[in-house]
Amino acid sequence: MKTLILTALVMAVAGPAFAGDKCDVPTDQWQPREALQKKLESEGWKVRSIKTENGCYEAKALDANGKKLEAVFNPKTLESVGADSDDG
Repeated sequence: MKTLILTALVMAVAGPAFAGDKCDVPTDQWQPREALQKKLESEGWKVRSIKTENGCYEAKALDANGKKLEAVFNPKTLESVGADSDDG
């Protein structure tokens, strides 16, 4: 869990500026949204939505403590390329 929080914090600072570059993937190489949802749920996220934004997947979810999370993922690799969290 500490790794997930640390990753989210690092990506919140560094990730968004680079998200567009990391999501330049032809749509025929994208993994389905369901694969991302399954991956996130295995990490303890309660996924609220996954949408396409600027060529990336954007997921909105709650972590195990109910904290709101927003993260951006490369649709081919499902790697995080940006994140944000909200204490509200």
